[in-house]
Amino acid sequence: MQIEFTAYARSLQGTGASRRLRRAGKVPGIVYGGSVTPQAIELDHNALFHALKNEVFHSSILTMKLGNDTQKVLLRDVQHHPIRSEIIHADFQRVDENRKIHMKVPLHFMNAESSPAVKVGHAVISHVMAELDISCLPKDLPEFINVDLADLPAGGSVHVKDLKVPEGVTVLVRGKDDNPVVAAAVVPRGEVVEEAVPGAEGAAPAPTEAAAEAKPEKAEKK
Repeated sequence: MQIEFTAYARSLQGTGASRRLRRAGKVPGIVYGGSVTPQAIELDHNALFHALKNEVFHSSILTMKLGNDTQKVLLRDVQHHPIRSEIIHADFQRVDENRKIHMKVPLHFMNAESSPAVKVGHAVISHVMAELDISCLPKDLPEFINVDLADLPAGGSVHVKDLKVPEGVTVLVRGKDDNPVVAAAVVPRGEVVEEAVPGAEGAAPAPTEAAAEAKPEKAEKK
């Protein structure tokens, strides 16, 4: 999906100039990177505000129209007013088609309702991660990565290495854990987990660990 937006060159800079821009319905910003010097820009506030509601605007390569030129850029940072629903600054980075980029892309969770965890185990799916940090060439950048929960059992979990990432994409993991949990099927306390038996309907639920421990032991024969 190609997403285009329009920016305008900004000649006046400084706190006062930025304040006047915002009062006029504009957002000050900057575009940097590549072999070209950083350039101050301004954008229409309402157009940017609505564009930011689109998930792919945050994780896709964008086409920025600036004067008579177009540039491929990534949205790198957006600053919001702490109280008002207002954007106060935006940063964009130019894209070099021959250099790898680091991006955070959203995770899309699918087939949760049809998984054994939910259908049989009555578990609650916990989304431990909402996005994934990746590295790839611009041409290989995915808009999102699917997390298929179709085979997830109650009490089970999906890890980073279980994900199917597109060719050319490398997942970046920070910290000591090189295979963190992406999603987990959590069984609420007191909930009985049923074991699915092929071909059998209405199978009796398997006793919980607590119930098993509560059974009286048979008296030893003397």
